[in-house]
Amino acid sequence: MKKVISMFLIVLVVASLFSAVKIGVILPMTGGISAFGRMVWEGIQIAHEEKPSVLGEKIELVLLDTRSEKTEAANAAARAIDKEKVLAIIGEVASAHSLAIAPLAEENKVPMISPASTNPLVTQGRKFVSRVCFIDPFQGAAMAVFAYKNLGVKRVVVFTDVEQDYSVGLTNFFINKFTALGGQVKRVYFKSGDQDFSAQLSVAMAFNPDAIYVTGYYPEIALIARQARQLGFTGYILAGDGADAPELIEIGGEAVEGLLFTTHYHPKAASNPVAQKFVEVYREKYGKDPAALNALGYDAYMVLLDAIERAGSFDTEKIAEEIRKTRNFEGATGIINIDENGNAIKSVVVNVVKNGAFDFEAVINPSDIE
Repeated sequence: MKKVISMFLIVLVVASLFSAVKIGVILPMTGGISAFGRMVWEGIQIAHEEKPSVLGEKIELVLLDTRSEKTEAANAAARAIDKEKVLAIIGEVASAHSLAIAPLAEENKVPMISPASTNPLVTQGRKFVSRVCFIDPFQGAAMAVFAYKNLGVKRVVVFTDVEQDYSVGLTNFFINKFTALGGQVKRVYFKSGDQDFSAQLSVAMAFNPDAIYVTGYYPEIALIARQARQLGFTGYILAGDGADAPELIEIGGEAVEGLLFTTHYHPKAASNPVAQKFVEVYREKYGKDPAALNALGYDAYMVLLDAIERAGSFDTEKIAEEIRKTRNFEGATGIINIDENGNAIKSVVVNVVKNGAFDFEAVINPSDIE
């Protein structure tokens, strides 16, 4: 019996040596917006290589694919919580997918940090769900101010993806601010996966707009831009952070030259040592400049680890509380403050497609839209 007990203890000791804290990473690695998932994953991997442990425990990343679908996002969260027993979740990218995950995280008291879901409903009324990105009320207002004051735009046709909570929300926040400034708006609608936008563009052209604002994601933004240019539209084409993927340029080609979009980051805006180091490491590892979602993935992981360290334990309630106490955190996307509602307060970056690449255009600060 002593021999059996000794062997059991040895197994426990060996097991403890290889035990790890599991963090679920729930992203769209395949499907319509898989480019977003791959970029966030790259940023998380860089962060994990820099800090592979916390409170003396190794960290195991458990990557789960949502296939760019709401239902699969919920399934992935259930698996992460019930089977993988993760301590926390990083994800998702799309607001609709995060909205499918958030109730499960909240119910099971699992801290969740979204890198890039900007719809305000994601965190609303929840204690365990936060994010490292700004929210759409600010993003939409920022683009309205930039278009009206910086570009001199007075008439806009807004293209809304009715299947995406992100797009519907961003549309409303933009229109509220733009019309308050004195601008005029026409709304048209589409669905994710649509290929032909001739009906919407016919309505748009009849309005004689100064700009088209597409609040969806990069596949449809690129196609709308191409078809709009083919019809002779020469005005501005504007978008939100759903445009921020290299595939926008691959799909859109010359049609997206000059396209302006609000986003979270540009390497030229890297203003602190952490941001500058992230750019250097990313370039060395991947041979190209990082994009916003790369930096947001890095920040989501680092903010989570910082909160765990300040909590001083793996108590999930304490970790969730510490996430919302994050102040003046130096991240790859700049200084991050997370408020009592789980939302990051930070500036909006405006990028432009220039010579087949994303270039820095401007920064809109919270004080600019008041």
